[in-house]
Amino acid sequence: MKKFIIVVSVLVALVILFDTCHYRWGLYIDLDPEREVTTFVKTEGADIVLDEGEGYAPFEIKGVNMGSGMPGEWSTDFSVDKDTYLRWFAQIQAMGANTIRIYTVQNDTFYNAFYEYNHNNPDPLYLLHGVWVNDYILNSHRDAYDEEFFDRLLADSRTVVDVLHGRKKINLGRMASAGHGSYKNDVSPWVLGYILGVEWEDVTVIFTDEKYKTNEDYNRYSGTYLYTAEEATPFEALLARLGDTVITYETEKYKTQKLVAFSNWPTTDPFEYPKEITEYLMKCAKIDVEHILTTDKFLSGQFASYHVYPYYPDYLSHVKDWGDLHEDIRIEEFRTEDGGLNTYKAYLSMLTHHHTIPVVISEFGVSTGRGMAQVDVNTGRNQGHMSETEQGEALVQCYNDIKGVGCAGSCVFTWQDEWFKRTWNTMHAVNLMRTPYWSDYQTNEQYFGLLSFDPGEEQSVCYVDGDLAEWTEDDVVFDDGDCRLSLKYDERFIYLLAKKQGFDFETDVLYLPIDVTPKSGSSYCENNGLLFDRAADFLLTVDGKENSRLQVQERYEALRSTYSENVHKFDTYLEENVPDKDSPKFVNINMILKAEVFADEEDVEIRSEVFETGVLTYGNANPTAADYNSLADFAVNGEYVELKLPWQLLNFADPSRMTVHDDYYDGNYGIEYITVNTLYFGLSDGTTGGRIALHPQKLKGWENTVTYHERLKPSYYILQSAWRDGCEG
Repeated sequence: MKKFIIVVSVLVALVILFDTCHYRWGLYIDLDPEREVTTFVKTEGADIVLDEGEGYAPFEIKGVNMGSGMPGEWSTDFSVDKDTYLRWFAQIQAMGANTIRIYTVQNDTFYNAFYEYNHNNPDPLYLLHGVWVNDYILNSHRDAYDEEFFDRLLADSRTVVDVLHGRKKINLGRMASAGHGSYKNDVSPWVLGYILGVEWEDVTVIFTDEKYKTNEDYNRYSGTYLYTAEEATPFEALLARLGDTVITYETEKYKTQKLVAFSNWPTTDPFEYPKEITEYLMKCAKIDVEHILTTDKFLSGQFASYHVYPYYPDYLSHVKDWGDLHEDIRIEEFRTEDGGLNTYKAYLSMLTHHHTIPVVISEFGVSTGRGMAQVDVNTGRNQGHMSETEQGEALVQCYNDIKGVGCAGSCVFTWQDEWFKRTWNTMHAVNLMRTPYWSDYQTNEQYFGLLSFDPGEEQSVCYVDGDLAEWTEDDVVFDDGDCRLSLKYDERFIYLLAKKQGFDFETDVLYLPIDVTPKSGSSYCENNGLLFDRAADFLLTVDGKENSRLQVQERYEALRSTYSENVHKFDTYLEENVPDKDSPKFVNINMILKAEVFADEEDVEIRSEVFETGVLTYGNANPTAADYNSLADFAVNGEYVELKLPWQLLNFADPSRMTVHDDYYDGNYGIEYITVNTLYFGLSDGTTGGRIALHPQKLKGWENTVTYHERLKPSYYILQSAWRDGCEG
């Protein structure tokens, strides 16, 4: 028995040792060093070609970026299950896409599902895989050659290669912003290539280049597969070393090669811009992968990867003579039918003219969020405040521009909406530790997806379409015989149904005062001469299709609390600028679009910009309706007005816990939170005189338990028509 135990123990130890060496340390023995290195994908001039068995044929990447976020979960929870992935893969391919792009190592669930979907599938999906850079390190004081930056990046790149070949185990927390698990399915036969890195921080790039520009050990690289041109910068030499390491590792260990690209975007593009761009728009760094060259031993080749959106940064709108940027780009070639300019297509053309290798636009997209962060002044493809139909039309326009200038492929950003995300111009207004637990329709970054996660297990509690059948007596807040108000809410909206006897939408006006916080508000609105029986924070006015809006008492204006100096040119926290606690002035609700203040080349001052997000859009917000408009805020049915209000528009920082903004000026000097459990609502046409009564409505948060169901947006089907059926939008 003792010998048996010893033998078993030795065998177990050997198994553990093998498992550790093979799956964790990556050690291997090359049993056939003479085995030929192969590739099924490579570049030919400006094209990517794929081995179809009887030779290589041109292959256009029609890709979809995919994140890992789900409602109620952070992206780093990697909570998507296998059945969901399989369903998504089928939907993505049915849309006409042939490629999925992911940014970092997912949990093993993704690769298991990807293997199952492609195994024995004559029409597989392909994969572009990224290597992520730790956000903290990228935004720290380090240059790119710092050990914590570059050595970590090299190690993570090798890990990605092993994951894709099914030879890796990763413990939880081993890689920053990455998944974990046992990766034993070889999905490499369907991997087109690697996009290494992220949207590089310009300060990291320029800091690295300046620090090492006179040190030849850092601004030159000569490897087996990649080497640098004489003009290369230290950061470009670093990328060459990184790419060569990945190619060498996969070639020597697995006898195969894939395409390689380095992530890039306009902020670090290779072009020389005039003074107003370099100084006032902070275009201080460049990365040019034309300075990274390949040897004959690299069979697959390199492509140029760019994230390019139509709205930011739109450098060409600030440049009068495009010929100064590139001799082959003439402004008149990009005039639109209405006399405007398509600066997006012009910029794409600059990229394809500059590069001798294939160009792939690995991110492009627009958001269907109600909020907006950037405006495309030329073609109207904005970052936000676009309906789901407008999103589809804009995506097809972008795709046609991309294809029209000769790019080798593109990837739409993104497959699914992601509740956890934040945007620069709304992040001041919400609790960033709680974003996965509600759907913030004001934050545009959450709504780039072709797939929506709508609140409710099977359907939402309400659709703003004028249909009264979904409202019951249980929803009534008050009914005084003349006015009646009902309320529902979910993870995205507060829904209201207002009825006023004899109301005529064509001629009458309705006023709905709302009290959110006990800390401030006014019982008088001087704008409209209205009196309330308690201090109100907001006033919702229904005044026809074009002039309906939500306004806020000036002391409770979130924009002013954070951006007063940018927008109003004064510090709101100086004593003389603090609004009275009971100020009777109600102001429009605006959203910041541009916070910078600078002068253009003619010394004309360009100040911050805002847009009025409190304006309400009339229409039908039911996804099943033929005239569906996802941005519709209210609809009318006779004497009834049905409305939906995004939580953030009412200064909720986290409705899952019913926390709202505290008084900005009561010792806070900015946005802090308080918890409420009751809101007060009133309703009047303003003609009866006296004070409008506000009635209480209890609210209860849902904490971390969210409900949702999937819905393909109209943009999915519009893009499907362009990709699968070859129709142009």
